Amino acid sequence: MRKLLLPIIAMLAFAGHLSTAIAQDAKAGEKKAAMCIGCHGIAGYQASFPEIHKVPMIAGQSAKYIASALSAYKKGDRKHPTMRAIAGSLSDQDMADLAAFYSTEAKSTAALADKPDHEPSPEVAALLKKTNCASCHGDNFSKPIDPTYPKLAGQHADYLYVALKAYQTQNNPQVGRANPIMGGMSASFSHSELKQLAQYIGSLKGELQTVQQSRFK
Repeated sequence: MRKLLLPIIAMLAFAGHLSTAIAQDAKAGEKKAAMCIGCHGIAGYQASFPEIHKVPMIAGQSAKYIASALSAYKKGDRKHPTMRAIAGSLSDQDMADLAAFYSTEAKSTAALADKPDHEPSPEVAALLKKTNCASCHGDNFSKPIDPTYPKLAGQHADYLYVALKAYQTQNNPQVGRANPIMGGMSASFSHSELKQLAQYIGSLKGELQTVQQSRFK
């Protein structure tokens, strides 16, 4: 299975590299982030679509992943009305600048261990082993093998759950994510199992943060 996935992984990584092969300007990105901070600059801010969940922490995320995600929303590979409208208004340069800003916005944190700071339950360990999540997202779920893949450790568990379910969603014009790897892997889990995975990964120490904007304190 892993041998079959490697060509796909390489292809997607190369595509992600092409989408971000443009000069990035974090200072310019900080100015352009005005449209983002109303959700991503408020600690604990919750979205209500497609269900109530905290919006993801993106400060400290990989620049290549952020640019790749924005591009997917713009193309419609990720279906979310609000994010698609925002991404649709962005140029490739805008995406590169925003990605550079958010990847460097997180306040410095202590270096993470190479392994998770606590072990999963035997049941969750079996779920993680089932599709070998660490093979792409790293043993500590914060050092993915390619920067076009997201850091997951410490991300809001309810957001992770919604995102994982989106990979299972088919033929819905408003909800869903098109990704051959994640689609295949998420399909092998029940919603209950996805929630268990999300809760464990979200409970780990990670590098992701919400940097609270002074105007929202």
